[in-house]
Amino acid sequence: MMSQAKIKENVIIYAEPDRCLGCHSCELACAVAHGDGHDIISAVTAHLPLHARNQVVSVDGATMPMQCRQCEDAPCTLVCPTNACRQANGQIQIVEQQCIGCKLCVMVCPFGAITVRSEARLGPASITNRGVAKKCDLCVDWRASTGKADPACVESCPTKAIKMVDVNAYRDALRLARARELALSHRSVRISL
Repeated sequence: MMSQAKIKENVIIYAEPDRCLGCHSCELACAVAHGDGHDIISAVTAHLPLHARNQVVSVDGATMPMQCRQCEDAPCTLVCPTNACRQANGQIQIVEQQCIGCKLCVMVCPFGAITVRSEARLGPASITNRGVAKKCDLCVDWRASTGKADPACVESCPTKAIKMVDVNAYRDALRLARARELALSHRSVRISL
């Protein structure tokens, strides 16, 4: 019997709420990384909008960035009528040229991580706002152009609360942490049989 090649799970952005300061550096870095080559100064000078694809959220004393979780069985990919949202290369991608801006992906995303916005400056004669779905893309283009290994949000976090992790490495670290907890709790327990 032939073994089927194992499909690699999607990588994720992992955020530790205990280390997050809520400084919004990750939002700013994301906006600049997706600002079509503009830095903050040139974007402000040219009156160009910068939009982050993540959002820092605070709830019950915990703060952390919320962004696409790169779901394995992503609802956005299941509802997209044009196949613009798709599973490819270990992440959920949006092919903007195929997006019609219907917002079905926005409605089904359980994390509120997708927005639809217009990227083009439109004249008064336009009959559409040319909305396109936007979400965390793990800074694929930005990393390729800068030679960076990590997405902009990870690079910018002053406390290193944000990491891009392979799910298998995360799972291994979680197992090790739980095994350590169990070993410590069982040291004082003696069971005689």
